[in-house]
Amino acid sequence: MGKRPLAHIAVIGGSGLYEMRELRNIKEVKVRTPFGDPSDSVITGNLSGVPVAFLPRHGRKHNLLPGEINQRANMWALKSLGVKTIISASAVGSLRQELAPTHFVFPEQFVDETKGRTSTFFGGGIVGHVPMAEPFCKTLSVMMHKEAKKLGIKSHLGGTYACMEGPGFSTKAESRYHRQLGYSVIGMTVPTEAKLAREAGFHYVPISLVTDYDCWKEGEEVDQEKVVTNLKKNIENIRRLLVKAIPGVLEAGCSTNCSEFIKTSVFTRRENFPKKLYKALKPIIG
Repeated sequence: MGKRPLAHIAVIGGSGLYEMRELRNIKEVKVRTPFGDPSDSVITGNLSGVPVAFLPRHGRKHNLLPGEINQRANMWALKSLGVKTIISASAVGSLRQELAPTHFVFPEQFVDETKGRTSTFFGGGIVGHVPMAEPFCKTLSVMMHKEAKKLGIKSHLGGTYACMEGPGFSTKAESRYHRQLGYSVIGMTVPTEAKLAREAGFHYVPISLVTDYDCWKEGEEVDQEKVVTNLKKNIENIRRLLVKAIPGVLEAGCSTNCSEFIKTSVFTRRENFPKKLYKALKPIIG
């Protein structure tokens, strides 16, 4: 295997992103990890003069359910390429009237209602507990929200992302329940990514792309045709945002200390680490 191209910024999302016409010097990198195969090969290239890595969350053929995504392998693969910051774009349903389809939401919190997903690198002989009170990189969220508004993209900063198991969409009772709890949007992927990103020391910023009103709003229930139409509009806007915002990501700084938490989160003494496991986790925990 030749020397891998390095990229400090990664974008996790769909095919409309890594097929961007603005992307230059495109290469495919197939990464083997101790945790199995990532969702797909990582696409690397230059965007606005900045080296960027793109990872199709559900695979380029969109053949992985949210619960089937090997998130540990995805994070390990990006870490091995030198990535420090992850921008995560994903489609969501809106639970609030003001968060309309085609709007962008930069949430500040999440609630994880999934069951049985592997969302930690720890276990098997090494114990760690990372703080998650502020799960996303606030500095980057604020910066990208500002850039989105400058581009005329209807955007909202703050709110809570509720994560359901899926793959089916909500019942009306579930949708109304989540509204009563005060949640803002609902999706199926972000918390697992965010937890592993925190353990791996990434700066992680999710961008929620609203495609529908879930099913709580009478006359606006989830409709596949509407969702696809809105998703196409969202992809075009997220591409515009990435072209504009990527150059400022590395200079934005961080007020959340995202990369520092792992240094004080491992409870097991190093002399007690299982050797094979430590070898697998060394890129993650140092």
